[in-house]
Amino acid sequence: MSEPNSRSKASSRTLVMVECALLIALSTVLSLLQIPLMPHGGSVTLFSMLPILLASYRNGPAWGMFTAFINSLIQFALGIDNLAYCQTLRAQIGCVLLDYLLAFSVLGLACLIARPFRNRTAGIAVSSVAVCALRYLCSVLSGYLVWKDYDYAFEWMTQIGFPGISAMSEDPLCWLYSIVYNITYMLPETILTTVAAVLIFRKAPRLFSRS
Repeated sequence: MSEPNSRSKASSRTLVMVECALLIALSTVLSLLQIPLMPHGGSVTLFSMLPILLASYRNGPAWGMFTAFINSLIQFALGIDNLAYCQTLRAQIGCVLLDYLLAFSVLGLACLIARPFRNRTAGIAVSSVAVCALRYLCSVLSGYLVWKDYDYAFEWMTQIGFPGISAMSEDPLCWLYSIVYNITYMLPETILTTVAAVLIFRKAPRLFSRS
């Protein structure tokens, strides 16, 4: 009996791998359908994070994190030109880790965040917002490391008419700049992702769990 069971498990793993590969491919295509909002990176995509969340909800944290990590490598390859903004090695390392590897890998944690909720719809909504918030936090930290080497933060905040800029010192200004800059695209991205996840779950809940 052990041989058929081994074959069944191997077949199941293969099926999950193929599914995750297809979800990564879908996420990559959707990430290319974007509305650029910010001059130095940052755009709203057509639900590109949703396939990675589905991989997590359907297959659990291990496969979810694996899928999200592979996706992060692809996103890094697509956005490698952004390293040109980094003036120091510290900024380059921070950009790679925080803007890509960590920022996209945390999407694989969605199933763990949703698990404690008895109401599955609430779990989907909260976990979608939470992983998007984690990605936003990573981007804020990366933005601080990158833009603290520039005077651009002061110029951009002045252009948008942010109050009290002239009285701020350099370090708090860089933090504020990164917070404001990244929320301009991550907030609508979070709203779109969460609304889409909830609506799809309400219409087709079987998509969010392995049958």
